[in-house]
Amino acid sequence: MKKTIFTGVATALITPFDKKGQIDYGKLAELIDFQIEEGVNALVICGTTGEASTMTDEEHEDCITFAVKHTAGRVPVIAGAGSNDTAYAINLARHACDVGADALLMVTPYYNKATQNGLVRMYTEIADAVDKPIILYNVPSRTGVNIEPSTYLKLADHPNIVAIKEANGNLSKIVETVALLDGKLDIYSGNDDQIVPLLSMGGKGVISVLSNVMPKQTVEICNRFFKGDVAGAAKLQCELLPLINALFCEVNPVPVKAAMAHMGYTENLLRSPLYPMEEANEARLLSCMRAQGLKV
Repeated sequence: MKKTIFTGVATALITPFDKKGQIDYGKLAELIDFQIEEGVNALVICGTTGEASTMTDEEHEDCITFAVKHTAGRVPVIAGAGSNDTAYAINLARHACDVGADALLMVTPYYNKATQNGLVRMYTEIADAVDKPIILYNVPSRTGVNIEPSTYLKLADHPNIVAIKEANGNLSKIVETVALLDGKLDIYSGNDDQIVPLLSMGGKGVISVLSNVMPKQTVEICNRFFKGDVAGAAKLQCELLPLINALFCEVNPVPVKAAMAHMGYTENLLRSPLYPMEEANEARLLSCMRAQGLKV
């Protein structure tokens, strides 16, 4: 039986930048501590929300190294190491393993894309090259590639491939995947508006953007569900839906970076081609945050 990496909530961490545009490691430390103190079950570093696509190789490696050292085993650290170049992804993944990351998050190849057979070959090559568990990251809205249920089944036999972050938004496909896999891979929601629906299909939790802003409440959704209070979990999911929608009214991580800036965890700075929110959207976001009792 493959070991579960985490159960509950893994925060897809933002990357704080200073006014010079460099990674602010002091603020990153504060953010890591805040998340752990609020009860999250794992942390994802250098993912989509962390703006990894604009990091240099040195920044990417240093950021993962810092997160592992500062977390110091308090919760698992999952390192984003995906690429549309398999050899490059393997190098990133090997470095993350070498510095002590607990698991790897590997996105499907974007732009050049791949066939389903190509995905099997690519993920197998990566999994053969490392000694840490891998979460397959399916987000076709960003990559143009969807991992089909039959492809998951082919990959499930590899001992290092243990889980899925499913962000295709298609609940029918997710149900098909769950039925076909029959427990061979853990499944995490990649969408904050689908936490409870995916948990109801046997999911282990969520890799969350929302939990940057409201970690305790995101954890509570999962805790209520796991304790058998499905109605309570669904109620909290619905109560948080306006904020969830506001956090995705512009491309992630633009809104969550603005939210965390208003909470004092970072400057509201992104790397081009991302730019701060439009005024009307930011006003909507702040209104939703205030409605949840956040002081902004």
